[in-house]
Amino acid sequence: MRRYGKRQGRTPDVHLLPLPPTANLEINALQRAATVVFQKSTREGFGLTVAEALWKGKPVIGGATGGITVQVIPGETGYTVNSPEGAAFYAKRLLNEPERMAAMGRQAKEYVRHRFLITRHLQDYLALIIHLCQGVR
Repeated sequence: MRRYGKRQGRTPDVHLLPLPPTANLEINALQRAATVVFQKSTREGFGLTVAEALWKGKPVIGGATGGITVQVIPGETGYTVNSPEGAAFYAKRLLNEPERMAAMGRQAKEYVRHRFLITRHLQDYLALIIHLCQGVR
């Protein structure tokens, strides 16, 4: 039987904490305190969990599925994996290479800045309007 919020198995520092979808403040605090963020979904659209973690400068280890693969660029903003063993491998690698982890965190934030913020969309719309207006002359 799983007991959430309690220690699991033989690993005394692993705790499961079930959070409702409305736990925005708690999720924000956990992402900010994290060293690496895991999003090991098996089916995922473009979830904000990954983009939020990247924006906070955290490398993400995520399932190689759906929208996660659009947000996580392997070796640049994090890693995509197909198994728990793959996730453990990359987590260990990042934890053993703090310089790589810090560089990935910086790249992750810049990737979100240039790809997913509303200001990028505004820039695209303005460029489209300018392009269309040039054809009107």
